[in-house]
Amino acid sequence: MEDKVVLLDLWASTFAMRVRIALAEKGIKYESKEENLFNKSHLLLEMNPVHKKVPVLIHDGKPICESIVIVEYIDEVWHDRPPLLPSDPYQRSQ
Repeated sequence: MEDKVVLLDLWASTFAMRVRIALAEKGIKYESKEENLFNKSHLLLEMNPVHKKVPVLIHDGKPICESIVIVEYIDEVWHDRPPLLPSDPYQRSQ
């Protein structure tokens, strides 16, 4: 299920860093598109119209927003690779 993966990113964002680390740990190839938050791209405004912020993961044309949600998504979609998060809900919350 490794279709096209794009990350709308900002190098200084710690939230985007969380997603970059998750993608690297899972060994997922992706295209990074650096955003200028003072001049937001049409793609960012289209993919995250409510909050208009990074990071946004676009997988197979579908946007996923919010870094922790993106990490959970990565873990579930690429489940054939070692997990990022514990399977126990309590341990995962900690």
